[in-house]
Amino acid sequence: MIFVFKTSVKNKIQEKKLKSQIDKVLPKAKWNFDLEDCDNILRIESEENIVAKITTLLKTHNFDCEELV
Repeated sequence: MIFVFKTSVKNKIQEKKLKSQIDKVLPKAKWNFDLEDCDNILRIESEENIVAKITTLLKTHNFDCEELV
């Protein structure tokens, strides 16, 4: 499944800070940020439902994160 989130991550420095945390929480998932998009999109390809995990993780690091449906 592919999950798409609107985030408040604004640049590569912030993305880099989150990388190890996302990899730790979602070790088998493929993910990337599209910071060129106005919604600073985070796309995650995962076999499990990761919505709660990723929104909690980003909010813990003071970023907004909302699943786009």
